[in-house]
Amino acid sequence: MKTRFFFLFLILSNFTLAQDKKDSLTGPQPMAQVFESKQSVTIDGKTINLNAKAGTMELKDENNRPIALFGFTAYFKENPEKNRPIIFAYNGGPGSSSYWLHMGIMGPKRIVVDDPNYNKAAPYELVNNEFSILDIADVVMMDPVGTGLSVPIGNATGKDFWGVDQDIRSVSLFIMQFLKANNRLNSPKYILGESYGTFRNAGVMSYLLNEGYALNGVIMVSAVFDLRTLFFAPNEDISYIAYLPTMAATSWYHGKVANKGTDLPAFVQQVREFTENEYAPALFKGNRISESEKSTIAAKLQDITGISSEVWKRADLKINAGEYFQELLRSTGETVGRLDSRYKGINIDPMAMDSFTDPQSDAISPAYTMAFLDYFHGSLNVSKDLLYATSAYSKEGFRWDWKHQGNNFWGADAAVTTLPDMADALSKDPHVKILIMNGYYDLATVFYGVEHSISHLDLPQSALDRIRMTYYEAGHMMYTHLPSAQLFRDDLKKFIEDSLRK
Repeated sequence: MKTRFFFLFLILSNFTLAQDKKDSLTGPQPMAQVFESKQSVTIDGKTINLNAKAGTMELKDENNRPIALFGFTAYFKENPEKNRPIIFAYNGGPGSSSYWLHMGIMGPKRIVVDDPNYNKAAPYELVNNEFSILDIADVVMMDPVGTGLSVPIGNATGKDFWGVDQDIRSVSLFIMQFLKANNRLNSPKYILGESYGTFRNAGVMSYLLNEGYALNGVIMVSAVFDLRTLFFAPNEDISYIAYLPTMAATSWYHGKVANKGTDLPAFVQQVREFTENEYAPALFKGNRISESEKSTIAAKLQDITGISSEVWKRADLKINAGEYFQELLRSTGETVGRLDSRYKGINIDPMAMDSFTDPQSDAISPAYTMAFLDYFHGSLNVSKDLLYATSAYSKEGFRWDWKHQGNNFWGADAAVTTLPDMADALSKDPHVKILIMNGYYDLATVFYGVEHSISHLDLPQSALDRIRMTYYEAGHMMYTHLPSAQLFRDDLKKFIEDSLRK
């Protein structure tokens, strides 16, 4: 009897759980909410008054069925001039919300950080963002589903959004529906992504164009388009080649190179030439390289990185990023930053061969997080009952699907890349322009990897001429460095103005 009762209890419990799940899908759904406020920003001595909207918009699929509440913060200029541009901006991850770009460079306020040092605890300071682009364009900060206030609704679940193609689709749907809802279909349109947001951008620009939404420009901040350049895969040389110039630039910054030369760009160019003409051919030989050639290359690597030739030889001329973070300042018990290698932190295990933490992330994350949330629920008037997720990493079931349409070759998954998407859009639209903004000290998405990707686009020169590359003596979030923030604004403003010229 006890056994029969136990199984009856399980059956009833499972029925109740199934019914609860069914009720959760068919019962009342959360509703979109938008909170409005007045904001302003002063740029070049001129004050721009803004209407701000923060909250969620109901996102629908291709069959007009609700699939998500999509979170955003939008800044619209009061009494705008005709045909004012609009920029949709987001961070990367995948799984990161947009608050880094929001509080770093795009919004009307910016968080003050002690770059490149660790910041003290609260109180943090928000100031007028004189580097914003809001004087010439409206800005919409987007939070992909799982981040910010964005959540699936209806019959949709996280897996419908958490993947390369799923993400490109949902972000594109939001842009199209937001433009329609806010009567901006005929505005000049731009998308701006950082980090994985650039990988996303390449797909979104193609998706939107195929739906009839031509973009005026695409801005790539700290870009990556081919994941092979980032992951140190077995028997693969490309990431070691892609990382070397940034490693050398980092060593230059920390005073570890034999000859610093006249300036950083000139030094980096010398490293590019060594990488292409000597280092890459040496790695290609593998175990066929002679001991004398190996010693010659190792000595040159010591000169440009400050890491001893013996270490380079012991590593078969290949040191990955984590090993470099540890090795460069091992003698002083310090490690360098991944997102920005100007930053230094305590090396808690000087004997380890890989880093444990990222000093730049440790140094700025508390300031960005607390200052943003205070601004979001304070100045922007967003209800404190709503939870803003700075990332999706803790969400139940969060796992990224890396399959991408077009990356299938002879029945096998090739390296994940959105370069073909970018090439498709550039070939179909002879007017769209691309701006790629690179930090010399970015060891997360390295500039030489981007250069490699662009140099391997199979496009005519007329299309390649529409891609512009800029460089900053800072890291992944180059705008934490105020001189680079000013250059960022200047370059972005010029890019938008140039793209609008007939």
